[in-house]
Amino acid sequence: MDLKVDPEEMDCNQPVPVEVFASRSTLHGLSHILTYERICIKRCLWILFFMGSLSFLVCVCVDRVQFYFEYPHVTKLDEVSAPVMIFPAITVCNLNSFRFRSVTRNDLYHAGELLALLNRRYEIRDPHLVEESVMETLKFKADFHNFKPRPFNMFEFYDRTGHDIKDMLLACHYRGMECGAENFDVVSHRLSETHNLILASSHAGEP
Repeated sequence: MDLKVDPEEMDCNQPVPVEVFASRSTLHGLSHILTYERICIKRCLWILFFMGSLSFLVCVCVDRVQFYFEYPHVTKLDEVSAPVMIFPAITVCNLNSFRFRSVTRNDLYHAGELLALLNRRYEIRDPHLVEESVMETLKFKADFHNFKPRPFNMFEFYDRTGHDIKDMLLACHYRGMECGAENFDVVSHRLSETHNLILASSHAGEP
């Protein structure tokens, strides 16, 4: 028994030709590239235009992605003129938040992880990055065997371990006269990486 297949059913099972797909596509230029026409020059020009546009699009996308991973930022500054300064604008800052030699074992126990010196298990964090001269001291202070922790206060910690103006000030001259650490008052001593000290307004008459 022979089964006759309808020609229309055979056409439905066959894939759509590329030319038909291109003619129905909304991608600009594709219908001119994949066409039944025999004009080679026209097709070559459309291929050049299409590849050029595609290359330009890829270059722009790659450039924007690279620019994104550079994490660009914009800093805006507002300048305000002040006819009279309340205090002399002399500021001394130290980006180091604390002195390691002033840190005690009790400080390490309570704030070792916060200071990026210890991990959660009270072990030295990244020992391969620690200098040899510091490693011995850190090992000694991080030994909590039979250690009984005492109360800890973060403000007291920064007051005790923070850098003193006497240690940072090598020489000071203001209005042609010598000045010293006694002419400076701490005006900003918050829990941050910077400790600002500024010449006190009460000493405005002094150098």
